[in-house]
Amino acid sequence: MQTFTRFVETGRVAKCASGKYKGKLVAIVNVIDQNRVLIDGPTTGVPRQQYPVNHLHLTKYRVKFPYTAKSKVVRKALEAYNLKEKFSSTRWQERAAAKAKRCNLSDFDRFKLRLARSERNRIVSAQYKKLKKEVVNNGMLFGKPVKGTKPLPKRRNPIAKKEGKKKRVRKNKKAPAKK
Repeated sequence: MQTFTRFVETGRVAKCASGKYKGKLVAIVNVIDQNRVLIDGPTTGVPRQQYPVNHLHLTKYRVKFPYTAKSKVVRKALEAYNLKEKFSSTRWQERAAAKAKRCNLSDFDRFKLRLARSERNRIVSAQYKKLKKEVVNNGMLFGKPVKGTKPLPKRRNPIAKKEGKKKRVRKNKKAPAKK
């Protein structure tokens, strides 16, 4: 069982989840109580303010600076830590950038994307069917074939489809009436 590693503590870098500064990186400067913290983001343009813990996404990064340090000290610590370069190389930032790009697509861009996806899916499914056919012919569809066995021969006469289903007629067995 893995232990929890991202604590709400002084120096913890977090990402604002909602509000005016959504998506901005900030550093926790002080813990006010169990629901609120004092944050500061001098490198991302977020002023020092109290912020709900529920509206923060904690990152794995922690910067060392004194408890309730001034914005000038926090800025120096963040720049010395190269936070922007480290965070920009994470999967989290890549996904956020991709999401922002998708949100800013125009109607025509979405149309082109839909056509490109259908083209890609057509190519992939054709290749998949080709490979599947080859595997079925080899007898490898359900694992390794037993030594000395050959794949089943193809049917000469396909089974004709029945022209409609026969309805079952249920016979009601009635118990004799009691008098």
